[in-house]
Amino acid sequence: MIHGRLLFNFILAVLSSTLLQGQVSHLMPLPQRALVHHAAYSLDYNEEQEQSYWVFYELTREELGGAYTRSNNFRADPLVTTGSAGADDYKYSGYDRGHLAPAADMTFSSQAMLESFYMSNMSPQDPSFNRGIWKQLEEQVRAWAYDDGSLYVVSGPLFLEGSGRLPSGVGIPSHFYKIVLDWDGKEVRSIAFLFPNAKGSGGLSAYEVSIDRLEVLSGLDFFSVLDDAIEAEVEARKTGFWDYSLRYVAPSNSSAEAPATQCQGITQKGLRCKRRTKNENEYCWQHQSQVGMGSTAAPKVDPAKRSSAVQCSGTTKRGTRCKRRTKNGNGRCWQHQ
Repeated sequence: MIHGRLLFNFILAVLSSTLLQGQVSHLMPLPQRALVHHAAYSLDYNEEQEQSYWVFYELTREELGGAYTRSNNFRADPLVTTGSAGADDYKYSGYDRGHLAPAADMTFSSQAMLESFYMSNMSPQDPSFNRGIWKQLEEQVRAWAYDDGSLYVVSGPLFLEGSGRLPSGVGIPSHFYKIVLDWDGKEVRSIAFLFPNAKGSGGLSAYEVSIDRLEVLSGLDFFSVLDDAIEAEVEARKTGFWDYSLRYVAPSNSSAEAPATQCQGITQKGLRCKRRTKNENEYCWQHQSQVGMGSTAAPKVDPAKRSSAVQCSGTTKRGTRCKRRTKNGNGRCWQHQ
């Protein structure tokens, strides 16, 4: 994970409200920021747009092809103190909750996988873009990481011409960028991409840009702790001789490394969850809130039962009485406990 083996310190300190010294520095004041470190990636949260300015992580060969599959547990980021976007903020918008740090890069740890679904790691992406050329680039980066052994990756949204907002207020990026850095302390190479938030066409090479170009558009200074001469060389070049023919296929037997077990969580009916999970804590995505409570966690539903069902006394979001019938002793259905 990123904080255990950094070749250089990605984030040194927040020196003031406008300057971040480290691998990404701000060239201009950026309001309403929140710097957050998770186990496998770091981010700088943009409160105004309700998503990150950037997400940074290291991807190594050893992390690829892990046993932990997608949790799909989209939820607010508890470390964003100003409050991140919520799981329902994209609902009915027509946009995907697009990952900046891909879930497929986080299969090495249940914690990393769960954290990859924090909404601070999401941006509104056109479905044809998210499931098309953006996914293609993610797969290509995994191939490069496997071939090279270790890469650093920065991804983020840009709000240029035509940027709008979802009904929830979340900003809709006009473009997305991704930068890949290969640096072993001596030699360095990089490659950067800029995409419109729309269906892509052509190959990935058609979207290559210089890092200098991204710095102008984003107001960010990438890799600012590199030696000035190296930084200038890396950022000015458009490409660093990257092989697009490389492919990576996750091992098909990776799931055998961590066999699924029945979830230890308790359902709203007071029964043990029937899902099976590979998470180390033995709780499925829905019951992560019960971790530490044990398998005897108190059910949310009053176990006392009536002899016959009555109409629930709860009130719906529309202000009307719930139409469900329940035998619970408190007269409320499972939803209105």
